[in-house]
Amino acid sequence: MGKARGEGRGAALLVALLLMCALLGLTGCTANGKEATGSGTLRVGVRSDVVGFGYLNEETGKHYGLEIDIAEELAKRLGYADIEYVDVLPENRKEMLQDGKVDCLIACYSVSETRLANFDFSPAYYNDLSIVMVEDSSLVGGIEQLKGMTFGAMAGSNTAPQLVIKLTELGFTSGEPLAQTEDKSETRFDTFRLVQIESYQELSRRLEEGSIDAACMDGSIAEMYLSADRSILDFSIDSQEYGVATQKDSALSKPIADAMQSMLDDGTIATLTDKWD
Repeated sequence: MGKARGEGRGAALLVALLLMCALLGLTGCTANGKEATGSGTLRVGVRSDVVGFGYLNEETGKHYGLEIDIAEELAKRLGYADIEYVDVLPENRKEMLQDGKVDCLIACYSVSETRLANFDFSPAYYNDLSIVMVEDSSLVGGIEQLKGMTFGAMAGSNTAPQLVIKLTELGFTSGEPLAQTEDKSETRFDTFRLVQIESYQELSRRLEEGSIDAACMDGSIAEMYLSADRSILDFSIDSQEYGVATQKDSALSKPIADAMQSMLDDGTIATLTDKWD
């Protein structure tokens, strides 16, 4: 009888605990007692236009790519029941995260000092170099030949400011803007013009039509737009490390960082990267 009363009391405590979790909406409470970081749906900001990283098939409505697979595995390890993909662009992803419209960004979002001041980042899951691509018909074979010409880069990316820094360090330019459009999409310097463009597809199109002389982007992305009629110059703008971004000091920052580190340690990231390379 004593044993039966003890078991009954234990069952009652378990029911009470589960009820408390349900009423208070506590994350980390599960029926089997396993602690989970998340519950419900993890909202992830992703790209929908970068083949190999985050791409939306409009016919099926499904996302594909390395970052999509990483998001799926991350949500699973954090204990989320579901995942929602929210398409973001370089020019709005910062605000989407700041405003809480997404829980995290896995969107070709590279770590930088300015971004670390505003967001937390997981350990990097992908390392890349930003490069300069030209049309062979331009006969440009080196960076010095682009003096007086127009560079194009993605709006909202790190590439544009990094390009100015690198060219200034090389003595290519003084680095001081001489004129800029009101929306900051075009900036004129002493030895070149910089145009910031809304999509990689448009960046590639503008290079083909000749309205820009050089397209600047991450090397892994440039591979999608490289053809027999184009070349990548022997010149790198800067290294890029993609990480998962969360709001500064948010409750998700450490769990996500820990989960991403475990995915690096156990080879999951390497396996997924090989899949999409």
